[in-house]
Amino acid sequence: QVQLVESGGGLVQDGGSLRLSCAASGRSFSNYPMAWFRQLPGKEREFVAVISWSGGTTFYADSVKGRFTISIDNAKNTVHLQMNSLKPEDTAVYYCAADPDGNWNLAADYNYWGQGTQVTVSS
Repeated sequence: QVQLVESGGGLVQDGGSLRLSCAASGRSFSNYPMAWFRQLPGKEREFVAVISWSGGTTFYADSVKGRFTISIDNAKNTVHLQMNSLKPEDTAVYYCAADPDGNWNLAADYNYWGQGTQVTVSS
């Protein structure tokens, strides 16, 4: 049974910071990218960032580039998303995802998902 468990969401003011974590368990995720997506009610899940399991390759959505940093702790099977300079438009439910079949920036291609964690940025 594969499990991805997110933590670290919450309420923060405009310009503040939060750090999200995603703990993976149940199988070896070696060689599989892991990613963060976010979703607003009634909207499609949006790509935020992805990282290779080695940590050597990362990609970011243009909207978060320079403000968010994705990292991985292989020893703990945990992926982090450090979010700085948060804006109200970053408000969403953030999801961790693993093991894409094809495109690493398409939600539909990911096989495993966490339950999501709410991030709210107040103006």
